[in-house]
Amino acid sequence: QVQLVESGGGLVQPGGSLRLSCAAFGIAIRTLDMNWYRQTPGKQRELVATITAVGNTNYVDSEKGRFTISRDNAGNMVYLQMNSLKQEDTAVYYCNTETYRSSYWGQGTQVTVSS
Repeated sequence: QVQLVESGGGLVQPGGSLRLSCAAFGIAIRTLDMNWYRQTPGKQRELVATITAVGNTNYVDSEKGRFTISRDNAGNMVYLQMNSLKQEDTAVYYCNTETYRSSYWGQGTQVTVSS
């Protein structure tokens, strides 16, 4: 059974930093592209960052320079380092990957940016 488990969310002041983690179980991520999405109430889930199987990264324009996605294939982990956080970054953040069989999602971790 494939599971993605996010952690690291919480309450942070504007300008602060958080590091989100995604642990993968039941699947080896080394050949997979891995994604971070986020969702706020009433809005569609949006792609935040992608890291390909070979380590290339892509970010939504608004996050370039503030967010960094990385991966540890040996540990089956993916990370999202978020710096200079803004109130508009408040959302539930989800880890995602896709195989030929299915699309897999974690349960999400809440990030709240507030003073």
